[in-house]
Amino acid sequence: MTTPSASRDDAFVALLDQHRRIVSKVADAYSRSAADRDDLTAEIIAALWKSFPRYDERFPFSTWAYRVALNVAISFSRAERRRFEHQTPTDFALVDPPVVDTLDPRVAELRTFIGTLGEIDRALILLSLDGYSYAEIATTVGLSETNVATKLQRIRGRARAALTASTPQGEPHGT
Repeated sequence: MTTPSASRDDAFVALLDQHRRIVSKVADAYSRSAADRDDLTAEIIAALWKSFPRYDERFPFSTWAYRVALNVAISFSRAERRRFEHQTPTDFALVDPPVVDTLDPRVAELRTFIGTLGEIDRALILLSLDGYSYAEIATTVGLSETNVATKLQRIRGRARAALTASTPQGEPHGT
């Protein structure tokens, strides 16, 4: 006999498995090291599990999962920043270099650029890159659609400038 708790557990595991990339993307974008990424991933999953009873099935799980994951990641990032500010210069050697994509240097450059963004801007660009509409992004992060559109336009302009500046003169972007 399946208990309501067991079916709830199964539903959560199935939904989390379908949307695990959300957790991975957010953890990658908001962590400084592999250890931080693992800690943040665990915190996000724990927060999703804890708040799962309040998930409203009328809305997409992905939107809800992004909202929870981003809230946890932003809190984690702020706590890490406070901890990082109190480190001595010798402690910096303990921080892993950011994860880079060895197959495509452009992806690595984009990841590096995203890592320079503030917490909210990082959330906006992650959602945008995942194909969410301005309305969905606005709902997820709690901003107006107009504010989302304006911020994303500015972020994309900064990204174009940063990525163009890193491309050697005369070399097309596709090479």
